[in-house]
Amino acid sequence: MDSVLDTHDCLGLADLVRKGKVSPSELLDAAIARTEALNPRFNFMAQKHYDYARKAIAGGLPKGPFTGVPWLLKDLNTYIAGEVTENGSRLYKGNRATVTSELVRRIEAAGFVIFGKTTTPEFGLTGTTESVATGATRNPWNPERVAGGSSGGAAAAVAAGVIPAAHATDGGGSIRIPASACGLFGLKPSRGRVPMGPLRTEGWGGMSVHHAVSRTVRDSAAILDATCGTEPGSRYGAPTPERPYLQEVGRDPGKLRVALMLSPFSGAPVDPEVIEATRAAAKLLESLGHHVEEAAPRIDMAAIGASSFALMASSVAADCIDRAKALGVELGPDVVERTTLDFIAMGKSYSAMDYARGNNAYQTAAITIAQFMAHYDVILSPTLSAPPLPLGRIGLDTGRTMMDWGREVGTFTAFCGIYNGTGQPSMSLPLAMSKDGLPIGVMATGRYGEESLLFRLAGQIERAVPWTGRRAKV
Repeated sequence: MDSVLDTHDCLGLADLVRKGKVSPSELLDAAIARTEALNPRFNFMAQKHYDYARKAIAGGLPKGPFTGVPWLLKDLNTYIAGEVTENGSRLYKGNRATVTSELVRRIEAAGFVIFGKTTTPEFGLTGTTESVATGATRNPWNPERVAGGSSGGAAAAVAAGVIPAAHATDGGGSIRIPASACGLFGLKPSRGRVPMGPLRTEGWGGMSVHHAVSRTVRDSAAILDATCGTEPGSRYGAPTPERPYLQEVGRDPGKLRVALMLSPFSGAPVDPEVIEATRAAAKLLESLGHHVEEAAPRIDMAAIGASSFALMASSVAADCIDRAKALGVELGPDVVERTTLDFIAMGKSYSAMDYARGNNAYQTAAITIAQFMAHYDVILSPTLSAPPLPLGRIGLDTGRTMMDWGREVGTFTAFCGIYNGTGQPSMSLPLAMSKDGLPIGVMATGRYGEESLLFRLAGQIERAVPWTGRRAKV
């Protein structure tokens, strides 16, 4: 029975359920069996909600596009009332939610069966999923390498074949980084596209968004159809799409103007294999009829780097200080990780004007890139500057200085974070493999609100060079 998890994506599994060829309980049992078999090797599970899932099936599932399909949430600021969410941190150990996230309501209304939550680094702060609270999540392609972060647990579960797609979030690349590292498709939606409440309707000053990592483009599109739209209290919302995203996947994108960007705005070095993979993707786009030329907007990355830290560190400090006060504990290395402590100290040092200037710098960058993209439909670049790194280098508790840690993680993820600040949709496509057998993603970024165009392009690429048959041998 569990073989259908290998041969079908989420939409395919839902179709089997509708036709009576498999039951939701059978799919859940298969996914749980794979979890129990593979989690000891790759460590992608933070919380197991098996009884919750069985109760949902017994109570009758709603009829939706994914009825009966097993699903995993990321264990970061995503809540089921009464269940535990720990945010990858000892500071939130045993934390039981008092509310259910609007996103969770929409996921369950679509028919998904939630049976657990996946691992994340503490508060989603780095490009690997390693934490003192849950240990190191390992890449199914090579267990000595990172699965990416901060949605590394989600990506490892999908790459290992537990389920065909899983919930993920992205505040500085955290959907695209693990998608690239684990050989999956991962689209970061536009700011305001997917709900984040009800406790808050934005994270990290609007940089963070929710969506998924998946094996197929069509699953990603259909999941976004099921979850997108504003919620009560939303400060803003992304433009309403012309038609369902699933309908875009098979549509012709037309002849696109593509800006090929091989060097990140920071000027950080890029591995030659990554450059080669991105150039090959550019040639593929040319063969599909698109116009490609090397070009990039000019961005003040010194200002953007400072802005990122101002927004992130201020948010982390406020949350941690409030949590520690509520618990009556002192913030120290026994409750949060060493780099997290550095973030908290940094956040406490910022003024309100620093935060405002950081927000202003990102607005300037958004305007600059929007003006640049009046002449281009897509920016094509590497997703990461290198294939997946060895474990132990960019975790939050390595004992390295904040400067050394920031330099290495910033180099590895140099292409990603800018688009969180500008709010644009951006996707990692699993188009290449390194000589050592590690996945290499290529990133395509569109104008704000234009996920539809990215889904059309992704569908065209997936048809031209199918990747679903390329799987980690677990």
